[in-house]
Amino acid sequence: MVRLFIPDLIKKTGYLAALALLAGCQSVKPLFQPEAVPLSDSRNTSVPASFSRQTNYANDSTSIAGQSWRAFFAEPALVALIDTALTNNLDLRIALQRIEQARATFEYSRGFLAPQINATASAGVDRYGQYTLNGVGNFDTNLSNNIRGDKLIPNPTPDYFLGFRSTWELDIWGKLRNRRKAAYLRLLASERGRQAVVTSLVAQVARYYYALLALDGELNIIQENIDFQQRALELVRVQKQAGRVTELAVQQFAAQLLNTRSRQGQVRQQAAQAENELNQLLGRYPQPIARGRSLEDRELPGQAPTGLPVQMLVRRPDIRQAELELQATNVDVDVARAEFLPSLNLSAYLGLNAFRVATLTNPGSIAAGLLGGLSAPLFNRRFLKANYRGSIAQSREAFFRYRQTVLTGFSEVSTQLQAVDNFRQVANWQTQEVTTLRQAVSTSNDLFASGYASYLEVITAQRSVLEAELALINTKQAQFLAMTDLYRALGGGWE
Repeated sequence: MVRLFIPDLIKKTGYLAALALLAGCQSVKPLFQPEAVPLSDSRNTSVPASFSRQTNYANDSTSIAGQSWRAFFAEPALVALIDTALTNNLDLRIALQRIEQARATFEYSRGFLAPQINATASAGVDRYGQYTLNGVGNFDTNLSNNIRGDKLIPNPTPDYFLGFRSTWELDIWGKLRNRRKAAYLRLLASERGRQAVVTSLVAQVARYYYALLALDGELNIIQENIDFQQRALELVRVQKQAGRVTELAVQQFAAQLLNTRSRQGQVRQQAAQAENELNQLLGRYPQPIARGRSLEDRELPGQAPTGLPVQMLVRRPDIRQAELELQATNVDVDVARAEFLPSLNLSAYLGLNAFRVATLTNPGSIAAGLLGGLSAPLFNRRFLKANYRGSIAQSREAFFRYRQTVLTGFSEVSTQLQAVDNFRQVANWQTQEVTTLRQAVSTSNDLFASGYASYLEVITAQRSVLEAELALINTKQAQFLAMTDLYRALGGGWE
């Protein structure tokens, strides 16, 4: 009866194990997962045909982003500063280290596709009891006529091994290959991240440079007005001595001169702060910044071709980075789903194995083994489901972040494109205003000298021309900054 019961029990246990294995093989139903279809794909019709209806380059594929930053800026002083920043900037060096981390992760993921082979040297000891299977079996074995000398099994029994052990998970569902693919996509994304840092760094250096040129222009304008107001103050003092004006007029002219000098000190402080911040971008301690002539004597940049929106999607590093991150998270979802499927593992060893050190190098101690096993999750599916849901959430987040990056890119290009046109018109009107006010200052001086205008009219004319000239230089700065930001927004500056 016992002989019949044991095989039946083994048979039933095998059936139960097979059913449990099949139950563990069941995967989860796929949840909603956004696809990483680039917006530049021909199947996507949501991309606008142009950045602005007012642009003259709606159907032109030429874009300023296609120029290298050396050709776009084309100013020796600015080019030298950008070169220094690309060499010494700490943010860029941090981005390079992120690339190295991603490359190391990719190389690490590749290793799981090959067998893991380890050189092993181990020693152990096992003392078996007399009423155990090993105790009875070894005792009976030692009584055999075939067991003599160093083949007798001692108690305690040492165990020495010197050789190689290997484990290998066969990638039957593509789980390991997908992990490698996700790591490779993140490596590419980190490279795009470095390009985004370069683009931003080039634009930042140019912005600070143009800000310094604008501040130089403001200082020139203020100094010219100080000289002019100083001469006017001396003139009104002479007229007071002649009895033509009162002390009040002298005080008004003197107060205006002091106000202009105080403004000069404020602009100098702004220039010093801008120089220090630019030096920080360059990765060096504060020092004077070499630069060209001020914006006061420069012509405004002309219209800039933007090319097609699809070109911006391909060129902008941050959009490409977000797209690669989205693709990587989608692959992570496939990896999480594969965790529910059974895995096939092989274990092998080859080496010298003996329970006596003296016989360890004997050819008879050579041992080898191979074990294959198929395992599937059964009681830890809740843990795997949580990991799967987390992967889905990360994939959705990456999708929305990708869409957000694209929308930000379109908004930046459209804003800066309109700024280039609008600031050009503003600068033209302000140039005419400055010309008119300069004539008004000359007229007021002549009328004041002949007694047909009051000193308040002269002061008002001087103050108005100063404000207009400063406003004009600020508009020119805004025009250059808008052109720089448009270049960056279109994806230029990283080549």
